[in-house]
This record gives sequence, structure tokens and C-alpha cells, in this order.
Amino acid sequence: MVELNRRTLIGGALAGVAGSALLPGGASAGDGFNWRDFIGSSDLIWKKMPTTWFEGPYLGNGYLGSGIYAEPGANAVRFNVQHSQVQDHRPEFGALFGLARLPIGYFTLEPVGAITGVDLRLDLWNAELAGTITTAAGSLRIRAFIHTKRDLYAIDVQASEGERAFKWVFHPLKAISPRTDPKWNRPAPAGFTDNPPVQLTRAGDVQLAVQPLNAGGEHVTAWREATRGTRRTLFTSVAWSHPTKTAVRKAIGNVRCGSIEGLAVDHRLWWHDFYRKSFLSIPDKRLQAFYWIQLYKFASAARKEAPAIATCGPWLENTPWPNTWWNLNVQLEYWLIHGSNHVDFDAVTYSVDRYRDVLVEQVPAEYRHDSAGIPRTTDTVLNNGAGIGNSGYGVGIPGKDVPTPEVGNLTWTLHNVWLTYRHTMDDRVLRNVLFPLLRRAINYYFHFLTKGSDGKWHLPITFSPEYGVNSPDTNYDLALIRWGCKTLLESAKSLRVNDPLIPKWQDTLANLTPYPVDQNGYMIGAGVPFAKSHRHYSHLLQIYPLYEVTWEDPAQRQVIETSLNHWISFEGALQGYTFTGAASISAQMLRGDKADFYLGELMRRYIKPNTMYQESGPVIETPLSAVQSMYDMLCQSWGGVIRVFPAVPWPEISLDNFRTQGAFLLSASRQKGATRWIKLRSEAGAPCVVRTDIKDPVVRDLRGRPKRFSVLPNGDLRIELRRGEEAVIHRNGDRPDLKVGPVIGSPAPSWGLPG
Repeated sequence: MVELNRRTLIGGALAGVAGSALLPGGASAGDGFNWRDFIGSSDLIWKKMPTTWFEGPYLGNGYLGSGIYAEPGANAVRFNVQHSQVQDHRPEFGALFGLARLPIGYFTLEPVGAITGVDLRLDLWNAELAGTITTAAGSLRIRAFIHTKRDLYAIDVQASEGERAFKWVFHPLKAISPRTDPKWNRPAPAGFTDNPPVQLTRAGDVQLAVQPLNAGGEHVTAWREATRGTRRTLFTSVAWSHPTKTAVRKAIGNVRCGSIEGLAVDHRLWWHDFYRKSFLSIPDKRLQAFYWIQLYKFASAARKEAPAIATCGPWLENTPWPNTWWNLNVQLEYWLIHGSNHVDFDAVTYSVDRYRDVLVEQVPAEYRHDSAGIPRTTDTVLNNGAGIGNSGYGVGIPGKDVPTPEVGNLTWTLHNVWLTYRHTMDDRVLRNVLFPLLRRAINYYFHFLTKGSDGKWHLPITFSPEYGVNSPDTNYDLALIRWGCKTLLESAKSLRVNDPLIPKWQDTLANLTPYPVDQNGYMIGAGVPFAKSHRHYSHLLQIYPLYEVTWEDPAQRQVIETSLNHWISFEGALQGYTFTGAASISAQMLRGDKADFYLGELMRRYIKPNTMYQESGPVIETPLSAVQSMYDMLCQSWGGVIRVFPAVPWPEISLDNFRTQGAFLLSASRQKGATRWIKLRSEAGAPCVVRTDIKDPVVRDLRGRPKRFSVLPNGDLRIELRRGEEAVIHRNGDRPDLKVGPVIGSPAPSWGLPG
């Protein structure tokens, strides 16, 4: 076949499949309750001054980001200004130094009097921070937001008489990789030098901090103040350009804007529409609030056309990880877009499509004719640069120790793309992005698979993230090869492509060596047992999220349970995403109470007051992945079956416009420990098979007319649904209304620092 390597315009494809938040007849999802009050019940509240990134409010629009907390050692409040596109451009020094994201700076709000108290609220519904800072001289009433459609940060302050002389001061930060901080003990490569100092200047009423870069280009922070009576509004923006120096004009234009009231109108409407795309309510109000905060956090950190989320999101702080990680972080960050019905945020599919030529360049030259890969770390355009080890992590070559042979990351990344295809059934994603790139990713493995004396295909040593030991036949790579070959075969059939590699994919599936297993379950690889505490579930990928080995096969249950228990039993190196992985595997095992326990462990051990997360430095993937763990408890749609409420510990659940594989929008209600009703809308006319606990079910359309369905031998329902049709499932004789809304639960403390 002729490989499909043209860059595709998938923006329209993804934007068109996000799904309507309207129910038949024009009623909004969750119609009949007050959305503002419902989302507001999850607001974060601060009655004490936050002192770190892990405690304070945060604002963002996928590009511009700000974390807010007390200025260390000063009577002031810090308002960070960072931007997801601002990076260095010296690939010769690797992704983590020469291509690293660069700190920009921060404003300090410096009051006249000593700060004596705060009363702040992060208003999720409007995506605004509002409240009062009290001082010995009076008070400062704050309102702040980052506009969702513009690179513009607006901070409005209304000062009391004694605080009218408060000051704003901008503090530019050194434009150098945060990894150079001596606290991380990771020396920079030889020859690595500082960028030039920032240049402070002004253009009329606009002040500027212009940061030139050694590699050309610049980033510019612009700000101005507008005064009206006792109110002063700070407008600030960041612009970036490379290799040209065109950012000054753009930054000035951004801050020459209208009033804060006018700017807030479309900002708020965007956020209101965002929340209404889907709905979830459970009795655990602490967890419910956490859920809605994660949706806010994700929409503050991501846009389809923005860089794939880096470890800190757009809120760069001092970190040893100042770039984007592809051996777990990105995958976990974007899983929630599917169930939440926000596929239009899919920067993963957008990025691998747009920068596919870079993915080819990441593998050694002798393999670029038919292969591609993605390194452990990259910059915003998926480039790793020339560095290895401390400077960055290349793809590596199976069988060689240096650079580390971590070769499966592109295949795992493409599993996210496959999830987008399965949740939208958009053949453009399959044909133009997934199939050609997955073909190249699996081809890279084919260069190194060899037949053993047992007649099986084997891999030389590769690296299973992040165990620390190279191994032949790693389960990480074997799982990805199996999933990749199976997906290529299914894709070729769906696309009606007679690919010459079909026999190779079939032979590999039939003859790939089995997963290495010992008495403790799945090993890291052949000859390498799982024998130490390890945060990553790379050796269990075949269980989750690939579902190549599942609990539905009774023959696999012992190895699944043994592997999970052995992995989670090693304290020491476990981290937050260990517990989200354990929760999702437990949900596959239909153990809702156990999944809920693991999510509880995550909350108790690792989640910070503002729902952020910390390992060595600040990272954000784990709280976002907890949303997917919740989804795995509420609905699983792998393998062509929609499993409704398969592993839930809650007796009451309200769910609306949940997107499933097969491009269905699911709404459902659980009452008194049993499913009351299910509604499905088909967007693609895909086969519809539903597993539910509803006894003696009937299936009808929204007018009450019977729909054709059959009961399969295992009790699943096969429903005939064409594109655009809807079906309702409920118990025979019941006549439920189909309204969704908040379920009752005990009040819980607010996130933030409420007291």
C-alpha cells in the first residue's frame, strides 16, 4: 500500500463529534436544577492564605496559566504568569535543558498594611477567583480570570481607603531550564549557557518584559493598569515567537482590550457550555467536588491545538521535569476527554498528526524509512533533541543499553488516539492518523523480533517504564505489540485496506511469546521478576488499559488478582497513580468497594488541598487519571459491550451524556442500589450491546414505542439502533421519568483551605 503520511485536518473531525448537551425537545442535560448552584457546591475556598503551588488557586486557558499563593518571606501575594508554548530552542542540549519549558515571571500584589486574613473562592462555574484580602490598613477585593479565548489575564482590585496605594510589581524569572536548579542534582550538559537577561521597557501605557533567546526568537510579557474610581484592573499577557522576534506587537495588542465586564461575558458563556456537555452526581460529595474540579483543571490546562499537557500543565514551577512525558503522563492526562464528552480537547491526536514527521526523526536513521517513535520526553512539537540521560530520553534501540531502549511509548500514545476513534467512530481519525502511525510504530518492533528455538517471536532487551532494569520480552512491549497488531488488523478490515503486512501482523499475533509470569503474577520481563516497590503499572498494561487480558476470562482471573495484589503490596515507591491504576483494575474485576478504597488512598495520601499532586516536583496527571478510575466504575465499554454501573459502591448515581465506545451517549440513573433506567443515543449506528442489572428489561424509544432487541445467552441486550436513534431501557412495568440531577449526600469539607 502507499502509506498515508499526509498531514490531515482533523480539527473539524474532532470538533464535530463532541456531542450535544441537549436532550430531545431542547431540554438541557440535567434540566430542572440550577447548574450554577450545583457546580458552585464544588468551589474551592480559602479562609487561610495559601503558601505554595499545592495549596493555592489556579487559572488557565491551555496556554496562559497562573498559580496564586503568598510570596515567600514577604507581605505580598504572588500571581504567577506562565505559558505552555514558552520554551528554549537549543535541541543540541536535549529536551530537558535545550528544549525545556522556560519560567516567565510573576506579579506580586503588595498591600499597604500587613495581611491579616483572606476569604477567597475559586468560582468554578465562571472560572474566576473572587474574594477579599484583609490587611491592617483595610481591604482589597479581588476578581481575577484568564480569558478562555484570549491570552489575557485580568485582575481587578477594589481597594478600601487605606489600601489605595497598594502596588503591583512584576518579577521576571531567569529564562533557563528549571532542571538546572542545584536542588535537583542534574548538572547541565557541557557548553550549555544562560539566555540573555530580560529587557524591561514600555510602549505608552504598556510595560514590557522582553526575553531574547540565544537560539533566536523571544517571549514577551506585557501589562498595563486601567483605573476607574477605587478600582484598578491589571491586564497582562504573554506572547511567544521563534525564530523571528514578533512577540512584542502581539503582546501589546493583547492587553489593549476592553473592560473586564465586557471580557467576562463570552469567557463565562464558554465555561457554562463546557460544564453542560455531561453530568455526574454521586452521594460522596467530597469525591463529587473533586471530580468537577478536575474538569475545571483540565479545561484550564488543555486545548486541542495547545501543546500536549506538560508535567506541570501551564502552571510551570521549579521542577526536574520541565517538559512533556510520554511514558505515562500524557496518556493519563487525556483519558477523561472521552467519558466526559469533551473529545474536542484531544491534543494527543492533533499533535501526533501535526508533528508526525518529527516522530519519524526520533528513531535512528536506518529505521526511518518505515518506522516512528516517541521519546520519553519531548518539547511542544514532540522533539527530544540530541540529548540522552540527564538531558533527555531518546527512543533507544532494543538490544542496546544506551540510550535506554524505551521503545513502546508511541504505541501507547496511539492507544489514546484509538480511544478517540472508538468513542467517535470517525473514520478520518482511523484512516489518516491512527492506521499510518501505528503501522510505523509496530514496524519499529519488527526490526528486532527474532524467532526462538521454541518457534515464538521474542524481543531483545527493552525498558519497562520505570522499573529501572532492562529485560528481554518485557510485558510492557509484548502487550503493546499484541494490541498494535490486533488493532492494525481490525483497522485494515474496517478501512478495506489490503495491506501487504497483514500476514506479518497475523503471524505475530499467533506466535508472539507468552507474557512472562511467575508465582507472583506478571513479571517485568523474561528473567526479571517484579521484586521491588514500583509506582508504574507498565508490566500490567495488558490488563489495563489495553484489556488484552481481562477478568471476563475465568482462566485469567488468578494471574490478574495475584499480579495486582503483589504490585500494590510493596510500599516505598508507590505513588498516586499507582492507586488510580489499582482502582481501574479493581473496577474491571467488578469490585466497586475496592476501587473506591484505592481512590480513597489516593485522596488520603497524595492529593493536596487544591487537588494538585506532588512527587519530586509538581505534576498533574494523577488527579486527572482519577476521573478515569471513576469512569471505569460507572461505565466500561471495551470489547464492544457497554457495561452500565459495573463496579459502583454508591446506591444513588445520576449520569448524563457520558460518551462510550461505539459513539453512544449514555444517560442513566441508579436508585436504591439498582439501575432504574438507561438511555442511549447512537451517533454512528455502531452495534449496540448493553450489560445491565435491570431485571425483566424492556427497550423503547422516547415516545414509548417498543424497540427491537434480543437477549444474548449471557443476559446482555443487543439493541437495534441506527445513527441518530435513541433507546430507553427500564424494568417491565416501570414508568420512570428520565430526568437527571444532583443526588443527595452528606455535606463534605470544601477543597482548598476552608478553615
